Amino acid sequence: MKKLLIISLMLFTYAYSSAQEQQRTAPATPQPVDPNRMTPGMTEIWDPEVKIITPGAKDSDAPSDAIILFNGSDISSEWADNKGNPSKWIVQDGSLISVRGAGVIKSKRKFSNFQLHIEWKTPSEVTGESQGRGNSGVFLQELYEVQVLDSYNNRTYRHGQAGSLYKQHAPLVNNSRKPGEWQSYDIIYTAPTFNNDTTTYYTPPRVTVLHNGVLIQNNVSLRGPTEYIGIPEYFIKKHGPASLVLQDHGNPVAYKNIWIREL
Repeated sequence: MKKLLIISLMLFTYAYSSAQEQQRTAPATPQPVDPNRMTPGMTEIWDPEVKIITPGAKDSDAPSDAIILFNGSDISSEWADNKGNPSKWIVQDGSLISVRGAGVIKSKRKFSNFQLHIEWKTPSEVTGESQGRGNSGVFLQELYEVQVLDSYNNRTYRHGQAGSLYKQHAPLVNNSRKPGEWQSYDIIYTAPTFNNDTTTYYTPPRVTVLHNGVLIQNNVSLRGPTEYIGIPEYFIKKHGPASLVLQDHGNPVAYKNIWIREL
């Protein structure tokens, strides 16, 4: 009997010690707080402190954490043609100008999620109409086009005009300036994620665009890569970070003040 009592006491001590250890190591379960007993400090989070950056002198100027992709003079440090060779685009008066037949120009750096600022200008001398007038484009991750076009008094299909996500989303408004005047895009881009089959999105790419400071695309979801002919979702293929691409569409469209912030 005495031996049985000692064994029982040892088991009880072990069980109690184990329970105490579990209580010390288990994560604390949040306890409900009576709203009437809350103080302001209970909902004030101080750390980690928000990162400090220096803004540009103007909203269009690059902040301190931006990557400058075109500084008004040098192409070769950040851009190349579609095969990685020096681009035949030209620099004139601080602008990067598309040359007919030179092909696209691609950023050497690759990006996923970002904020992009880019300024562009269509020729002041108006020639052509619809898609044949001041046509270019900004491709996000090489696949998703924000259309550049002279859309000032120039009728075309609604999801092909300036500021459209080409053939997928028309801009909310046509906020185009006159030919030969500088315009700006501020683009916020969220890259897609993919399902295991690699041909469907788990989360689709999403794009917000401000054209000359006016919201024209409000966090829209894309169906798939930009296609001139065909249905976008038929051509989805898993991809990661990729270049920015500026399109040569045969018109001498100019670009300047290109900077990007990785998000």
